[in-house]
Amino acid sequence: MSEYIFKLPDLGEGTVESEIGEWFIKVGELVEEETVVGTMMTDKAAVELSSPVTGVVKELAGEPGDIISVGGMLVVFDVSGDAPAAEAPAVPEPEAAPAPEPEAAPAPAEAAPPAEVPLAPTERTRVMTSPAIRRRAKEAGVDLALVPGTGPGGRIVRKDFDAYLKARATGTAIATPRMPSTKVKETKIIGVRRVIAERMQAAKQEIPHFSYVEELDITELESLRQHLNSKKDKADRLTILPFLALALIRTLRDFPQCNVTHDKDRNLLLQHEAVHLGVATQTPDGLKVPVVKHAEMMSLDGLAAEIKRLSEAARNNKATKSDLTGSTITITSLGKLGGIASTPVINSPEVGIIGVNRAVERPVVLNGQVTVRLMMNLSSSFDHRFVDGYDAAAMIQRIKELLEHPATIFLP
Repeated sequence: MSEYIFKLPDLGEGTVESEIGEWFIKVGELVEEETVVGTMMTDKAAVELSSPVTGVVKELAGEPGDIISVGGMLVVFDVSGDAPAAEAPAVPEPEAAPAPEPEAAPAPAEAAPPAEVPLAPTERTRVMTSPAIRRRAKEAGVDLALVPGTGPGGRIVRKDFDAYLKARATGTAIATPRMPSTKVKETKIIGVRRVIAERMQAAKQEIPHFSYVEELDITELESLRQHLNSKKDKADRLTILPFLALALIRTLRDFPQCNVTHDKDRNLLLQHEAVHLGVATQTPDGLKVPVVKHAEMMSLDGLAAEIKRLSEAARNNKATKSDLTGSTITITSLGKLGGIASTPVINSPEVGIIGVNRAVERPVVLNGQVTVRLMMNLSSSFDHRFVDGYDAAAMIQRIKELLEHPATIFLP
């Protein structure tokens, strides 16, 4: 017998270990060279791995969720010439032995209750009822465990007992009470959800968050957005996000200390001229942050198109590792669920994040008069180690000014 040990390769970006995401093969299966054997999860994406040989699977490194070090055993293949013969023991023919169990099915029929008692015992372990009903049940020879109770906590009340006696006398069925469920579903924390949990925990433990919330009057911005959308196809219509992105990019020119990432290993702050904008996106796998690279070079329509493309790729699990790495500052939005305010968690190693809350019409005082305006809050968080409170507040105030007077966003 000749064995080949397929070891976990270096997946790049300094990865020293990776999590098993999913297996597409099983022990005993003959696998052809270049067949995808499974996926490994990095901090940013699922990476498919292909078999380097043709052979029968002898051993797998572990189950989904297990961590494997780079260079560690991933799959053991039998690559000997008679390898296919080794597949025979893996055929689950012996497991067919339990099949006769259904033939033992007559047992329930033999234990079936008399026809006049069409009920099965419920799962109730302690019958709750009154002493009077217990006495009546004893006199009538009724097992109270068979009586459905409709009182609080499944308690058997008088009408329940009377209904049971009537059903038994007439041979009709009576509904069994719905008992509280004790079933618990266990879900292993693996893949993207595990990465999200670890990153969120690290961000909250390591970064002293400073939050700042400001109210915006976006009546004029919404009017401009609707005007621009009236000239666009439905699929290309603008949301608030690209306007916010453009305002943020303009603002970062004067607040470069907020377009920074923290290299904790080298104890350095890296101030970026380029704006690589992270856009937090909810997906079926959890929260992902695709990145609009060089957002400072894009127009309003360009930003909108790229945000849409990357968000769809993240939701469809088609975003590449490059799409999900390298952000310098992040925008997050809860959309229609935006609420009044939020405290977004910083996307480490960045030092700032801007959150969009729900827009609502409210009465406000404007020029001494009460009028209805479309109002929205921006909720931001900053790393207080590197961004002073004054600078954070001044930055958000500048974004507010631009969004409340949206024409200024487009000025040179």
